[in-house]
Amino acid sequence: MRFVDEYRDADLGRVLAGEIAAIVEPGRHYKVMEVCGGHTHAIYKYGIDDLLPANVELVHGPGCPVCVIPMGRVDDGIALAREPGVIFACFGDMLRVPGSRETLLDAKASGADVRMVYSPLDALRIARKEPDRQVVFFAIGFETTAPSTALTLKRAKAERVPNLSVMCSHVTIVPPLRALLESPDLRLDGFVGPGHVATVVGARPFHFIPAQYGKPVVISGFEPLDVLQSIHMILRQLAEGRCEVENQYKRVVPFDGNPRALEVLAEVFELRPHFEWRGLGFISQSALRLTDAYADFDAERRFSVPGVRVADPKACQCGEVLKGVIKPWECKVFGTACTPEHAIGTCMVSPEGACAAYYNYGRFARVTSLGGRNV
Repeated sequence: MRFVDEYRDADLGRVLAGEIAAIVEPGRHYKVMEVCGGHTHAIYKYGIDDLLPANVELVHGPGCPVCVIPMGRVDDGIALAREPGVIFACFGDMLRVPGSRETLLDAKASGADVRMVYSPLDALRIARKEPDRQVVFFAIGFETTAPSTALTLKRAKAERVPNLSVMCSHVTIVPPLRALLESPDLRLDGFVGPGHVATVVGARPFHFIPAQYGKPVVISGFEPLDVLQSIHMILRQLAEGRCEVENQYKRVVPFDGNPRALEVLAEVFELRPHFEWRGLGFISQSALRLTDAYADFDAERRFSVPGVRVADPKACQCGEVLKGVIKPWECKVFGTACTPEHAIGTCMVSPEGACAAYYNYGRFARVTSLGGRNV
């Protein structure tokens, strides 16, 4: 299949692996963070880490939109779902994210009208069909998914649909990266940049990383050869003493992003003063809320939302995983008390979560069966 098979060529993968092995310095340990959860899953699904030299370590970042939602925000969603007359619509992976007492799926089982949707347009469709009910859409995701929410609200406003509202939990990618770079706990040599977010925002927003922190960034696609080539490009920059933003994913990502998507985002959303991230705490201007022009669609203005901050369970170490401080298998409950079927933390629930990637692809310990390298 075109645009798939050529990016999964095993022979080319071995050639790239050889070039990576030739470019690294013996005795130097490299730490490269893949920001996006989609990259994490590609790495372990295709065994990319097994092709890398033992001194090249991949660290997992906060680029999973479900994983970064704090427990208190889930509780707020459940509270809205239990409001009389409310239909609460959300994406499927949010149904099983644990709140402090239950999940949205538990709330549904006990009588709340919680419905899985594939798009915010599905929520708009439900609102049209159920004019006597209030429909609340739990909007999550980075800049990748925010345009679809914005366009849905523009349509709802144009059609004068009065019973649709949005619990906006969209987040932005730059502030958490800056928070990680400011953290004394983590030393990184470079970033595999988030390809999906970059399709909207472009490569320009990531220039602060080399400019202010001296770390190379390569915007990457999601096929195995994309990720391998991106790692090679980062290591080549380090070997040549360069530090810049490069775009490996040029077939999809324009340097300046998608102007129409950015335009609609600016119309519908504005930055929140602060927002809580799982594992990272409150980060200034790191999430979106509706502008005054779309205030009538804001569920947090239409309903009374508790807004209580809830600490993660002590056994759960999702926060440390999201910051790249530990690997999933180092969490005490990984693969035992916490599994995809019975998740304690968000990183095990989401299809983009690092813990789910390790669990699904059998990475249960430090040493793999291939070459005895660290994972």
